[in-house]
Formats: sequence, structure tokens, C-alpha cells
Amino acid sequence: MSHILSFFGHSAFRIATKEGLKIWIDPWLDNPQASGRPASMDADLILITHAHEDHIGNCMDMARSSATEVVAIYEIQQYFLMKGLPNVTGMNIGGTYSTKGISITMVPAFHSSSIREGNEIIYGGEAAGFVIRLEDGLSLYHAGDTALFGDMALIGGMYKLEVAMLPIGSHYTMGPKDAACACKFLRPKRVIPMHYGSFPALTGTVEEFRKELADQQVDSQLVELKPGEDLPL
Repeated sequence: MSHILSFFGHSAFRIATKEGLKIWIDPWLDNPQASGRPASMDADLILITHAHEDHIGNCMDMARSSATEVVAIYEIQQYFLMKGLPNVTGMNIGGTYSTKGISITMVPAFHSSSIREGNEIIYGGEAAGFVIRLEDGLSLYHAGDTALFGDMALIGGMYKLEVAMLPIGSHYTMGPKDAACACKFLRPKRVIPMHYGSFPALTGTVEEFRKELADQQVDSQLVELKPGEDLPL
């Protein structure tokens, strides 16, 4: 039996572990790439990388029950608690939190983070990524929205990544060239591109990313997932 990583467009992923845990990351399930909401939106854990609406997504609806635990940076935790979500754990960058048999480390991302309510912009804390170590120790990295930064080499060196989920869209995040360089730093066995093609401004493509990986002689295997597709781990 394998863990199953599922992609739902933009930056939304679900990990179904061998032990039956359902972990969602940035569950914007109404994104332009999605072909509709998945049949099941059940969640044991929801990880939110930052406060922008295309990453908080459907979290508020999915986490109304205390059986679903949301994990986010402290400022987003406080916002969710004020909105009535019953089970939200706050973290900060550099911290590790263990719950439900898995380990979550919050790592840096270089991006902004805010929540818009009417005419008000609410500070959403720092943007982040997550390294998730599953029950059997397998490690995955979801970078969130980020620029390229040199300390990705530390993340790769410390956590021996099976999979890295990296934005390639450019404009708001790193594009294909920088994402390929990020792979050189991170050294994941497999890399899944995300955060591309959802909006006209996100011009980076998988084809460009594939070319950059070859040009930069990156050994990581590129796995292109279409929305709704699964990857056994």
C-alpha cells in the first residue's frame, strides 16, 4: 500500500497516507484549473502556507468540525479562531509540530501574506512552506508561494526529500528557471510543478521548466500532474 499525493490545481494538494490520514495543503478547490470540487473534501489536517485567498481557499468550509485541525502561522491561526474555527494550531518559521503521527516543519518562503476583507487589508504573518514527514519518515516539501532563495539547500540537505512541490508560474513567484535552480538546492527525488496557468499573469509553463531542468543538469524527476491526478509514493 502506498501513500497517495493528489493534485487539485493551482497549489492545492491532498496527501492520503498509508494509515488513512487525509492532509490537505492550500485547498483552493474552486480554482480555474479545477474541473469541480472533489467527491470528498474530508480532512484530518489542513496546512495553510499563507493568507492570500487563493491559498486559504475552501479551508473555512472544510474545517468547521473540531475533527479537522488547521495548521498555519500564528497570525492566520488567530484570524481563523476569531472567525470561529474550532481547531487551529499556530506555528512559526523554524518550528516543528507533531500531530496525528506526522511531523510538520514550517520553513521560510519569500512572499507577501495578507487577507482582504472589504476595503481592509489584514496582515497575515510571514509566508511559509512546509516539510511534512509522514508516519514512515517519507518527506515532502510544499514550497508555498516563494522566490528562489539559497537556504533551500539547507532544507534539501536536512530532510532528504522524496517530493518537492514548487511554483513555476513567475510574476508572483519564481518561474521555471529559478524553480530548476531550487531543485539543484533541494535535491528531491521527484518534483511537481504548481502555481502556473491559473491566471494570465502566471506565464511559466511545464515545458519551460522541463527544459531548464535539463539545461541545469538537475537529476530530479519531473512529474507533471493534471488536476485530479494522483501520484503513489
